Amino acid sequence: MKDNSNIEANETEKQVLLVHDAFWKALGDRDVEKRFSFCAESITFIGSALNEKAANREEYIAINKKGVQQYPDKFEMTILWKRITLAGDFAIVETEVEWEMNFDGRIDKEMLRNSVVLKKTGDHWLIVHVHGSMPDYRLAGQNYMTNAETSKRNIELEQQVFQRTKELNKTIEILKSTQAQLIQSEKMASLGELTAGIAHEIQNPLNFVNNFSEVNTELIDEMKEEFSKGNTTEAVQLAEDIKQNNEKISFHGKRADSIVKGMLQHSRNSSGQKELTDINNLADECLRLSYHGFRAKDHSFNSKTETHFEEGLPDIQVAPQDIGRVLLNLITNSFYSVAQKRKQVGEGYEPMIEVATKNLGNAIEIRVRDNGNGVPQKVLDKIFQPFFTTKPTGEGTGLGLSMSYEIITKGHGGQLQVDTQEGEYAEFRITIPFKH
Repeated sequence: MKDNSNIEANETEKQVLLVHDAFWKALGDRDVEKRFSFCAESITFIGSALNEKAANREEYIAINKKGVQQYPDKFEMTILWKRITLAGDFAIVETEVEWEMNFDGRIDKEMLRNSVVLKKTGDHWLIVHVHGSMPDYRLAGQNYMTNAETSKRNIELEQQVFQRTKELNKTIEILKSTQAQLIQSEKMASLGELTAGIAHEIQNPLNFVNNFSEVNTELIDEMKEEFSKGNTTEAVQLAEDIKQNNEKISFHGKRADSIVKGMLQHSRNSSGQKELTDINNLADECLRLSYHGFRAKDHSFNSKTETHFEEGLPDIQVAPQDIGRVLLNLITNSFYSVAQKRKQVGEGYEPMIEVATKNLGNAIEIRVRDNGNGVPQKVLDKIFQPFFTTKPTGEGTGLGLSMSYEIITKGHGGQLQVDTQEGEYAEFRITIPFKH
């Protein structure tokens, strides 16, 4: 395959073009399997003929296998021009390709125009759509155009490409908007699951507030009685008891206030505003909220929980509601995993969830580990992809881990990794860099 496009590319564009060019080279090498290793399962294709269309990778492979059989043993592709457009996690590569085929000594030339849409999934770019078409002269049965005709036609193609790019960019914006709405739906779904846990958490400080308020009312009546008797020493002691109770009321009131604020932060869209945050406190609160929320749905559920928080951990600049969402998602997934294993194994199994923090010097590490079913090896490379889930239909949207990965890697420049053994355990490790 020759490339006469002379395109200059930055680092991201180079990554995209590496996949794009390897995709076309594999066609020239007649390596259909390799060609489709660069494609997403949900790839779509539209060709120039009426029957040249595919709604998934399987259909596209069938079209290519049939097409390869019709190609001669010798043919060469030359990319005449190429343009790349980046839009967030999407990229569009438009090309015009010249095919020169040797049919037993007879040289035939064709020109093909292609638009290839790629999407970044994790650390990889995958092809999600291919649109190929032939210029009208070829479909009308005419022979190859002259250079003058080609130049004229290129001008027309530039205009068509510009219009198509506008349409594709509009489609991408719609897709991004839809994705944002789905992510917000996932956040609200997780909020619904935690409502019962939050209600349980907030009930404890409210009970303390109510109890101490009632006690204070009784103590005030006793203090008034002592004053009327002239027992000032006893009255002063009662006043001191009232003061201590008021301090406890204030403490538990502030606790209830922080829970409500946390709930509101979880429900609204994050502004991405970062602030100094105590990671140990945040992780501890998320563990307790998730546990109570899970027990509210299944009253028979019990699990041992352990925390191993490094003392003296420095407060770091993060968006607390975003990191809270990540922790709630990971911990809730762990409770789901151990609950499923408990149903399968029975009474001899003791569910265990561990949450730990560690100062790595230039980063904070947070680990969430469970002794549940783990992650099957065959799907390990897909778990951070949007809409992928191992849960039954209706029990998971497939957006939780994808959203968590985006928050940690793009929002905080960190890493989200998993260590697992199927049937034994799963451990998710978050690392968030910080400056001293």
